[in-house]
Amino acid sequence: MSLLKTIRLLKAPSRDEILTAHPIRMMVRIGAPAVVSSVLFSLYNLADAFWIGRLQGSGALAAMAGVQTSWPFVWFLVSFLGGFAGAAVSALVAQNIGANRPDDANRALNQLFTVGLVGGLLIAGVGSLITSWVVGVLVSDPAVAHEATTYLRIVFCGIHTMLLPMLASAAFSATGNTLLPVGVNILGVGLNILLDPMLILGWNPFRMVFGWLNLPESGVLASLSHIQFPHLGIAGAAYATVAAQGVAMLVFFALLTRRRGVLRLRRELMPLQATWMKKAIHIGLPAGIGQSSVAFGFMIMIGLIGRLPNAAAALAGYGVADRIFGLLFIATDGLGVGLTTMIGQALGAGLLDRARHLVSKGIRALFVVVLIEAVVLYVARRPLVGVFMPGQSEAIREAMSFIALFAASMPFLCTFLTAEAVYRGAGHNLPAMMLGLIRLWVLRIPLSWLFAFALGMGSTGIWLGMSSSNVLSGIAAMLWLRTGSWQRSVVEAPDEESAVS
Repeated sequence: MSLLKTIRLLKAPSRDEILTAHPIRMMVRIGAPAVVSSVLFSLYNLADAFWIGRLQGSGALAAMAGVQTSWPFVWFLVSFLGGFAGAAVSALVAQNIGANRPDDANRALNQLFTVGLVGGLLIAGVGSLITSWVVGVLVSDPAVAHEATTYLRIVFCGIHTMLLPMLASAAFSATGNTLLPVGVNILGVGLNILLDPMLILGWNPFRMVFGWLNLPESGVLASLSHIQFPHLGIAGAAYATVAAQGVAMLVFFALLTRRRGVLRLRRELMPLQATWMKKAIHIGLPAGIGQSSVAFGFMIMIGLIGRLPNAAAALAGYGVADRIFGLLFIATDGLGVGLTTMIGQALGAGLLDRARHLVSKGIRALFVVVLIEAVVLYVARRPLVGVFMPGQSEAIREAMSFIALFAASMPFLCTFLTAEAVYRGAGHNLPAMMLGLIRLWVLRIPLSWLFAFALGMGSTGIWLGMSSSNVLSGIAAMLWLRTGSWQRSVVEAPDEESAVS
């Protein structure tokens, strides 16, 4: 491939290209940077698990279980605001770009940025106040509860570092520019991977580098090898996360305050306006309710696992396996971003036939990709799990059991998530909200409780309940998508001269 063609592929596609190019090629072009972003997010999660798993003694198992206990609670508090604002910014930015109204797209970003700032303060306050009580409800093991509480209090202090980059990434992606968020995420993840061993275990990377290179122990640079970093355990993982995400937040802020490009933060556009908030609430409220309800359901799931006789091992095994399964959706998440952007811009431009064609092609491509990935992860599950939990035989068995049962259901879960991407691009989040609630509250929680406790299957019953819920909800999502209820734009039709024929 020529250098010129490579540069063209790396460049964000134009509106006309998004509206007219071959669906799969354009989905890959938009989604490829988002795939890289998903890889980075998985590396970030895996880095935490890898270094925490190397803590000495029984503290490693409690710390790993503590992190897994923590995240559903963080997700629960963040998911309403993140789902509401993220869905609204994705739909309003993409469809206004498709309708050739860049000023309205930028106004939507500014309005929702204000929502993120104010909402983050509320989340930080509420989360800090109720952390101890929530953790006590979720797990009965005092060691796991202590680790989870320590982790959560630090994360809530830096909650804006998670919310604001998420909104900025969604906005840039909605314009078709998924490469820029990837660059910012590379910086954040790289910093997190560097900080994890320094803060979790107190390792000095400079000492290791100087040893490998046989450098003399003198001079200003050599003094770095004598720095004593603190051994903070799970608190170090939290500090590393907040610091790395904080750098990413500052970079996004700098990019959005520069005086070029469609998206810019402008002080005069930030005060909330009733007209825009009404649109945002109409689009984003179902997504916010749906995501927060799903997140609360996952807290209940953690509570079920936390009531098992081998709770610490089951939580640790589930946590590592869940992170490994994040790899399964690398392609799906990234290409789903491309599908969301293309559908949003096609509907905004009034190209309904184009949108239908995108949905058909996108679902088939994503299903095949996930099926292949599921098979690869199933085959490689033993070595993958062993890397993150050396010596933790019981937790390793639980992780392998979870992967074996869950992998079979992943193509159906892919269908479910693809339907969510379609509705998100269309700006119609009520069906996605209903499907999410059915998957978790009607299927997953009751089935997991039934198999695990009523039928006495223990942790295997919970993994079986989760897998069954993916299969049934994936079938339901496909049937709902076929009704065509997503085929309406949420913005005004473009002027005739602005549409692409």
